[in-house]
Amino acid sequence: MTNPAQSSADPAEIAKFDALSHRFWDESGEFKPLHRLNPVRAAWVAQHCALDGKRVLDVGCGGGLLAEALARRGASVTAIDRAPGMIDVARLHAAESGLAIDYRVQDAEVLLADPAQRFDVVCCMEMLEHVADPASMIATLGGLLAPGGQLFVSTLNRTARAFALAIVGAEYVLRLLPRGTHTYERFIKPAELGHWARAAGLRLDDLAGIDYEPFSGRASQTTDVGVNYMARLLPQAGS
Repeated sequence: MTNPAQSSADPAEIAKFDALSHRFWDESGEFKPLHRLNPVRAAWVAQHCALDGKRVLDVGCGGGLLAEALARRGASVTAIDRAPGMIDVARLHAAESGLAIDYRVQDAEVLLADPAQRFDVVCCMEMLEHVADPASMIATLGGLLAPGGQLFVSTLNRTARAFALAIVGAEYVLRLLPRGTHTYERFIKPAELGHWARAAGLRLDDLAGIDYEPFSGRASQTTDVGVNYMARLLPQAGS
């Protein structure tokens, strides 16, 4: 089992997103796909649990898209990211929106070391494929759950179709994302996610795909997990 006390952050990935932070809330810029995917991700979480009054942690929160969506649904949100520029942008946008969100430049592993920091819901969206050790990150995320808590993640499947759409199409042909945003070898198959979950005392409870139509900008939940997918992980019985 991977030791969750060691940070799985990748400094190169942090620097890459930090440099783009000032453009995060430009819905027509390079983060446009995230803006379109976010309502689907937030609805997926809300579909599985009532968020009002729940203590929620958003790990790898970026500029605050999901954190704001969950706060608007009544959750008490703590949101962390290692990119200082992203947290600065997130704090400013939340203040402008009148939302009280506890944003922190912090490692999830640091949070795990404090037993008082446990959450009803932990979310980690579009981040696992950017960390150096996703197995360790899953163990850390599971450790941050309060009893009866739920973990929600989203990532990219390592398939030929995901390579064609998420890298060749999105980064090189349509230029929806900066080149180099994704590395195919870091994409994660659901079976791998399930294996890491079991090693961390979790079980893969539910899966759903996300379909994104680049020309219309529409995103929707689907049963096809061949490209983008979301997963709900729950503690194993007795964990």
